[in-house]
Amino acid sequence: MSQPSGPSPVRAAFAGVLRALTIFVAAVTVLGAGIGLLVGGTPGLWGGLMGAAVAAFFSLTTALIMVRTADRPMHVMNAWVVGAWLAKMLVLLVVLAVLKDATYFHKGVFFAVLVVAILGSTALEMVQLQRARIPVVDLTQSPRADDGAGPDAT
Repeated sequence: MSQPSGPSPVRAAFAGVLRALTIFVAAVTVLGAGIGLLVGGTPGLWGGLMGAAVAAFFSLTTALIMVRTADRPMHVMNAWVVGAWLAKMLVLLVVLAVLKDATYFHKGVFFAVLVVAILGSTALEMVQLQRARIPVVDLTQSPRADDGAGPDAT
């Protein structure tokens, strides 16, 4: 039996998530910046852009890590995901501490865009992965000789 060519079904599923998230984040950026500009002027524009940037950083890095580690053992993928999450939390805390007293952006628009982007990206990831065609049986394993453990074994 020959080895399947091309990306594995898991890698292809995560690549689809990455593509969908990239499009979604671009749309949230444009809409968030536009609505922010209408709501709060230039500070609203900056709030929308910054909220979308933080959301993009979080969602796209996670999806990229999942694509890159899709064919690795589970403990390697989990180590990367957890390590990246810890690093992103540290970055978020630093960013929020730096922006705490800033007045050049609209904090309400920043928060609204961030919440919409996070909820939307989570829903998008769930839908994309539910639609993925990932086989339950590992077809790369060669069939073994009948060891008597089949359904007809007594």
